[in-house]
Amino acid sequence: MDGVGEVVGRRSDGRSERFSIRAPDELAKYIAEKGSICVNGVSLTVNSVEGSVFDLNIVPHTLKETTIDEFKPGTRVNLEVDVIARYLERLLLGDQAAQPGSRITAGFLAEHGFMK
Repeated sequence: MDGVGEVVGRRSDGRSERFSIRAPDELAKYIAEKGSICVNGVSLTVNSVEGSVFDLNIVPHTLKETTIDEFKPGTRVNLEVDVIARYLERLLLGDQAAQPGSRITAGFLAEHGFMK
């Protein structure tokens, strides 16, 4: 588990249920539209992202076969971010990845020409 999120919304969306989940700020950078995220052990595709809130569209079969149908606003959920994002972070850190506590920050990105 990488962190704990909170369900902040649920509504019908066509033939699926749309769930909005707020991730901890430190995990938000790893969550991308159409990327993968694991919620309470279930690997899912992110539908959309805005800031630290991401949406999932869950089809009836998945609702039936998992505990996701029990989610309602206020439910806390375990989150695991996509491993490719973690690999990318370590690659960008280069030799600094071997240093304890190394993280990519806005300062790091600016220093290495990724931001102006």
